[in-house]
Amino acid sequence: MTSLNGRVPNIIYLGTEKFYILGTNTDKTLWRLLKIDRMEPSELNIDEDSTMYSHSEYLDLRKTLDEDHRSTGGLNFVTNCCGIIGFIKFLGPYYMLIITEQRKIGAIFGHAVYQVTKTAMIELSSSKMKPTLLNSNDENRYKKLLQTIDLRKDFFFSHSYHIMRSLQKNFNDPQEGWDLYDTMFVWNEFLTRGVRNILESTCWTVALVYGFFKQDKIKTSGKDIMLTLIARRSRHYAGTRYLRRGVNEEGRVANDVETEQLVFDDTLGPRQISSVVQNRGSIPLFWSQETSKLIIKPDIILHEKDNNYEATRLHFENLRRRYGDPIIILNLIKTRERKPRESTLRQEFDKAIKIINNGLPVENHLRFLHWDLNKSTRSKNANALQVLMKVAFEALNLTEFFYCQASSAQTPGSSLNLHAPLNGCGFRGCDDKNDGGNTDCIDNNGDISQEDTCGSSDTSTSGIAEDVATNNGSTTVKPPKLQNGVLRTNCIDCLDRTNVAQYAYGLASLGRQLHALGSVESPELDLDSPLAHHLMHFYERMGDTLALQYGGSAAHNKIFSAKRGHLKFAIQSQEFFRTLQRYYSNAYMDAYKQAAINLFLGYHRPQQEKFAPWESESVAGENVLDDKTSQLIKRSRSDGSILRKSNTSLSSNGPNGISTPGFSDFKNELQPPNCRSGSVHDAVSKLRFV
Repeated sequence: MTSLNGRVPNIIYLGTEKFYILGTNTDKTLWRLLKIDRMEPSELNIDEDSTMYSHSEYLDLRKTLDEDHRSTGGLNFVTNCCGIIGFIKFLGPYYMLIITEQRKIGAIFGHAVYQVTKTAMIELSSSKMKPTLLNSNDENRYKKLLQTIDLRKDFFFSHSYHIMRSLQKNFNDPQEGWDLYDTMFVWNEFLTRGVRNILESTCWTVALVYGFFKQDKIKTSGKDIMLTLIARRSRHYAGTRYLRRGVNEEGRVANDVETEQLVFDDTLGPRQISSVVQNRGSIPLFWSQETSKLIIKPDIILHEKDNNYEATRLHFENLRRRYGDPIIILNLIKTRERKPRESTLRQEFDKAIKIINNGLPVENHLRFLHWDLNKSTRSKNANALQVLMKVAFEALNLTEFFYCQASSAQTPGSSLNLHAPLNGCGFRGCDDKNDGGNTDCIDNNGDISQEDTCGSSDTSTSGIAEDVATNNGSTTVKPPKLQNGVLRTNCIDCLDRTNVAQYAYGLASLGRQLHALGSVESPELDLDSPLAHHLMHFYERMGDTLALQYGGSAAHNKIFSAKRGHLKFAIQSQEFFRTLQRYYSNAYMDAYKQAAINLFLGYHRPQQEKFAPWESESVAGENVLDDKTSQLIKRSRSDGSILRKSNTSLSSNGPNGISTPGFSDFKNELQPPNCRSGSVHDAVSKLRFV
């Protein structure tokens, strides 16, 4: 089936019995037609015209459709559409969710990345065939619940680049269509499942990623370099801070986020691009915290339901499939406490890793590194960022990073085919044996000592891509590199302490990435350099965004604030305010948010005379818990940026049956589209792998 690559505008028209969606490519030379039935609104009946229309044929088609509906006033224009988010049904008719406006927030080698800025929810039933609902109030409550998901915040997509996958995966393991929606980072997988099953195509839908995207230009040695930071939040076991803790039976963990840092030039001649991926996720054990409106820090409860650590094992097997070996685990929780909380999990996590490693070959062992970051920040003699940089260099020596130089020159701003196999980028004989790449194609920089985890950081350039004697005229081609394995960081919430550690890893990576691009002489960047401060802003913004999504407040950034020289009193005041904000969100807003997420992701399917989210005990009458969560434990509540408030009544629809409250309103009248490592505190010697 021929698709419209790079399509942008779709136009939706309303007929007596059908919706007609006309989609075109960027230069409006080719058109396709999609028809959605309105006469059986409780069923999803969609048909795609197999004809590819030229522009003149499109005009004839428009004229024909208009004449066919002349007796009812002709074909009515509804709205412009940038893509279909999906279809959903509650207790009555189906609704179509669409993007009506988009905003470009960046580009990856000419492939535009967009943020959702305006959406609409269209009821598929006609006025003649509107179904009679036994309980229309419940239907409206479900609509209101779904519409609290604010798609204008932190959701992004691309029409031509597979933004749900890392750069290395797009090069090394190209996929198209259906398989992309099955990845863990496509949040509207459930909403698009129906239309994808019917059409056996993803031509009309967009794949939404939830998380963080920021891009900016940095200048080094007179060169313009694009720096991009992407965070992709997993849709598996997704939810709020106290309602989603630890791991589930399938090995999926809460707050599972993949962070990718991309660096590329945009110059004439061979273009270079590099990326490095790291991961954060909740401690993969069965643990939780009780609901409490009176206690800011509820007790941590460790559940004895998986003595063989099968769920933990499944989690790390999944990481290995995604990234390859080695899996490096940086655990930042407290080691000793007057009243054991975090330290209980620390001991159990250590035990789980040892048991799992006993069943693995030595070369596949999990590398477990524990360091009490809280204790270090309280010490006057310790420099937490320096210690973390030391760890980052050691991790990079093990995993490396992705680097590729395009073999053909392209003008700046043009699109590079990022979905071609790596052989087209200079890779020779690198068979992809796992998702992380082929270790035979990467130099092994050795292991980290079992006795002294950090040891001395190897800051030589042996792991950096160097020019090789493969010259095409005056052009020097550099050998490619692959990342193998991943650094997985966690604290308790995987928010505040984790974000600091991820910044340190990002800074260590940035130096090596820029060195590979030939933009800096040394592969190490000083913690006080302008580039380090620029990158700190990126990670601080990402940390705040991810913390709002999962925890209900911006991140605690006292290490970043202290690095900038902020007064201690000002830092303490800000930290106290954010603690209170997070407590309020966790205690009072988690319920509603979790119910909305479950509905959006398809974990709760509304049925007549069946359990509804608001029918059990809850805050303000809104129940949060899905069945599994209710059975496991009663926990607290939080808020985040995924939610938006809606004070508009949902009983009335907009023009042409479009319901706009909650989803962004659109105009009634629309027209068709014409560190250096330095000396490190003695605490380093206490870091160890097991």
